[in-house]
Amino acid sequence: MIHVDNLTKFYDHFCAVDRISLDIHKGEILGLLGPNGAGKTTTLKMLTGYFRPSSGTIEIEDLNIDDHPLEIKQMIGYLPESSPFYKDLLVYDYLNYVAKIRSIPPRERQPRVKDLSELCGLGHVMHKSIGELSKGLNQRVGLAHAMMRDPEILILDEPTQGLDPNQIMEIRNIIRKIGEEKTVIFSTHILSEAEATCDRIVIINRGRIVADGKTEILKQSAGQPSITINLTLANAAFDDVRKVLKPIEGIEAIESVHPQPDETGHDGSKTDARLFLRLTCRSDADRREAIYQQIKATDWILLEFSQQAQTLETIFHDLTRQANKEN
Repeated sequence: MIHVDNLTKFYDHFCAVDRISLDIHKGEILGLLGPNGAGKTTTLKMLTGYFRPSSGTIEIEDLNIDDHPLEIKQMIGYLPESSPFYKDLLVYDYLNYVAKIRSIPPRERQPRVKDLSELCGLGHVMHKSIGELSKGLNQRVGLAHAMMRDPEILILDEPTQGLDPNQIMEIRNIIRKIGEEKTVIFSTHILSEAEATCDRIVIINRGRIVADGKTEILKQSAGQPSITINLTLANAAFDDVRKVLKPIEGIEAIESVHPQPDETGHDGSKTDARLFLRLTCRSDADRREAIYQQIKATDWILLEFSQQAQTLETIFHDLTRQANKEN
């Protein structure tokens, strides 16, 4: 449905989007994930036709956005990161106004506004002014605005930013419901949100795509799936621990994290500093017994020993860190 080929955008000499290529299929919920400044918003604005690319092409339903900008814009509903509203208007009046400027015939406006108020959960606030609403309800009004013309494609820029957990869940449910009939593209910083809502995730960093696929595919693209083991030790030095544990087969990295100074006891005496470690291990075998036996043979005090599988958060961290090193 959407074909993007070598999409590039420069601001003067700064390259915000660098030769992005991807296909987005009809009925797909695609999450665009990346750190601040990665190029997500610029990419979305080019997809909507708001920005012209410096080079590259965008085709939607075989229409080139340069040759058919109006036709493509009529196919898209867009919710920007900061939604501009007339805050003095009642929600009903605002949506009715949007219906009017969207050229919806007068006899169809009220039924359309009613349908959208039900879809977006706005029935109980239609009589309130937009300025009275919470951030979560404002986002719902923005979704109703974007959906007014019943677009085939819905593009949302950070739709859950600044919302509390309950509001995030409500917006997520609305997006999933819309995604049953529409193609939805949205950007987010919230990793768990992308995993819970999207059919597919594209990770972008410094204007480039560093991963594309479902969570399981992303794990494969990140290389050998890994296991993280967290250790907290007392009476131990980092160099000694690395010397003892590094020979264990399957341990790929040992890092010291969250260093803390010596703690002071109740009597004013110094207690042993704690050493916080993160071990990255291959997932082809369980290394915990070997690690425990090596620690047991020393005079170190084991305070914490926990294991976690690779998550979308660790994948995101590893992929963006690797991309930064390459650049």
